[in-house]
Amino acid sequence: MAEARFSHDQFRCPVCLDLLKDPVTIPCGHSYCMSCIKQCWNQEDQRRDYSCPECRQTFRPRPALKKSTMLAEVVEKMKITECKTAVPAGPGDVKCDVCTGRKHKAIKSCLVCLNSFCQNHLEQHENLFKGKRHDLMDATRYLQKMICSKHKKLLDIFCRSDQSCICMLCMVDKHKNHDTVSTVAERTEKQKHLGDTQRKYQQQIKKRKKKLSELKEAVKIHKHSAQTAVEDSERIFDKLIRFIKGRRSEVTQMIRDQEKTVVSQAEALMKQLEKEIDQMRSINDELEQLSQTHNHIHFLQSYLSLPVPPGSPDVPKITERSFDKVGKSVSRLRQELEDFCTEDIEKLSGRENCHNSLVSEVGYLEGFLPDPREDMTDYGLCSFSPTLHKSSGRGPEGLH
Repeated sequence: MAEARFSHDQFRCPVCLDLLKDPVTIPCGHSYCMSCIKQCWNQEDQRRDYSCPECRQTFRPRPALKKSTMLAEVVEKMKITECKTAVPAGPGDVKCDVCTGRKHKAIKSCLVCLNSFCQNHLEQHENLFKGKRHDLMDATRYLQKMICSKHKKLLDIFCRSDQSCICMLCMVDKHKNHDTVSTVAERTEKQKHLGDTQRKYQQQIKKRKKKLSELKEAVKIHKHSAQTAVEDSERIFDKLIRFIKGRRSEVTQMIRDQEKTVVSQAEALMKQLEKEIDQMRSINDELEQLSQTHNHIHFLQSYLSLPVPPGSPDVPKITERSFDKVGKSVSRLRQELEDFCTEDIEKLSGRENCHNSLVSEVGYLEGFLPDPREDMTDYGLCSFSPTLHKSSGRGPEGLH
């Protein structure tokens, strides 16, 4: 019941802002952690005047300190209640620097005290320094990086000569006579350049999206053209099945190989562009977060390591060449074969002679279709350019 009637604030040490540990009450009535008040009075030993950090009442001689058992019991209950209600810090959270034992999630960082505070300790911080200007910012895990390792001061100056963040003492020491400005001023200047860099990334993303769209459309057209060529070739080869059944599959395979080569190359390019777009989006998101951060020091330190935006993508075009040459070549072959066979059949006087003549002519048919090993470079990435071997007389010359 006693716990419900009092606020946690009444049982916090004014020095460390945490719940009292080994509480003692000094003559003026204020209570402190025994270690905190001892540390304060040890610093006053030379003056031999011992004062209360809260009300500044002085005592002489140094009062004897004795642990308050009843107050310690109440504080212990307060700690149990606070542990149940406070938000514990997770793996990615900034931890409160004041909490003892299990750390709670910090919500603000003080640039004067150089500490991060959870909700409970932030209230104590504000009450303790009421009327005093303490700059607060959203809790950041970069707080230690914002402090000068040598002077333990805030890095609120930017040295343009050395391109680094420094503190006030560094400015009058190692960086004397250097070109220095405040981090706020340098942030304002760098923010403009960051905007230009971000726009370049956005432009490159748009260009890659356009190239990706063009490649997809080119592949679609190429597939359609290849399918049409295959169907035309199949239809023509059906009429010549008795003569060129074996060669039909070779021509079909050549077309499919060409399609596969072009499509596989285009798909590899598309995959690369998609990967680059994802990477650039990720970098652009980081740039967006960096552009909105209120932490000037983190901004400047991160800005110095920004990657250089890439140039325009070098993507070869897929030439929109059709497979008309394949169809025309096979059509000419069919017509020449029909004319050739018709002429031979009319000259034959008997059925047996006609059969023997056709059998002998089948050997010549191989020369009318191109060798699948011939060069196929007339079409974009890979092409098929058949030619018909014409000759005077009954059959092709030079085919063997």
